[in-house]
Amino acid sequence: MTPQEAYKKAYNSGKRIPKLEPTISKDVYFSYHYAKYVIEGIFELGEPAICKDACWSYWYATDVIKDRFIIGEPAISQDAFYSYWYALDIIKGKLPDFMHNQMILNNNEYTKQYIEFIK
Repeated sequence: MTPQEAYKKAYNSGKRIPKLEPTISKDVYFSYHYAKYVIEGIFELGEPAICKDACWSYWYATDVIKDRFIIGEPAISQDAFYSYWYALDIIKGKLPDFMHNQMILNNNEYTKQYIEFIK
């Protein structure tokens, strides 16, 4: 069974199916969607896949845990767009130092917006 098939089965059942979770957790996309739409909360087994991707780490923090996603911050810090929005939507201020420093190094339009935001 693929992660997509496992996710669809759980989604269509409308409830968590623990025996399918190891399969779902192998894919970042389906891990995030399983957390958001099936569990409607934290999916710890899927976090190792999610934390490797800036986009899905940001959305997991924003939509699922509604707080910092610490293990996803290294991936987020590599993307100026998601770092900027993470500062606005999750941190609501200056990023943690390692993310802040990476953002400054990016030196692009989002860096400029971020600097204006934290003033």
